[in-house]
Amino acid sequence: MPANFYNPASSRQTLGEVVVLDDADVVKAAEVPQYEAVLLYAAPSEGSDALPELWYLLRDLPHIRDYNRILASWKDGRLFLGIAQGGTLLLANSYEAPDFTTAEYYVFLAMKSLQLNPEVSSIYFRHPIGPEDEMSLYRYFKSVEYLDA
Repeated sequence: MPANFYNPASSRQTLGEVVVLDDADVVKAAEVPQYEAVLLYAAPSEGSDALPELWYLLRDLPHIRDYNRILASWKDGRLFLGIAQGGTLLLANSYEAPDFTTAEYYVFLAMKSLQLNPEVSSIYFRHPIGPEDEMSLYRYFKSVEYLDA
């Protein structure tokens, strides 16, 4: 969320409007200064200091030199996706994707909704994907690249 809309007192209510929270979930916030934003997320307990994968995508997205910046991570049955144009963050979300075909579906749905052409864009991943999955993406994207994690 944009940093100027962030209110620590209403974090749980704000996050609860877009995801289902368990009673035991602890709502936390992490600043994303490069986009003047705050990432709200649910942690399983107060002592959990691990940041969500989406935070790392937002941290690394500015390192992509392309104008259309597309950074993804697919692990543990979940696609994490960050898309920016220039210095403007357009999308930061995660999707349940038990297989790579489902992950591709969400990538292309996001690209279409943002009116971005994959043929002139490169997609970057934080973690390696399988060679078959990589070849599948090459049919649509200009290139498939990896960031040094």
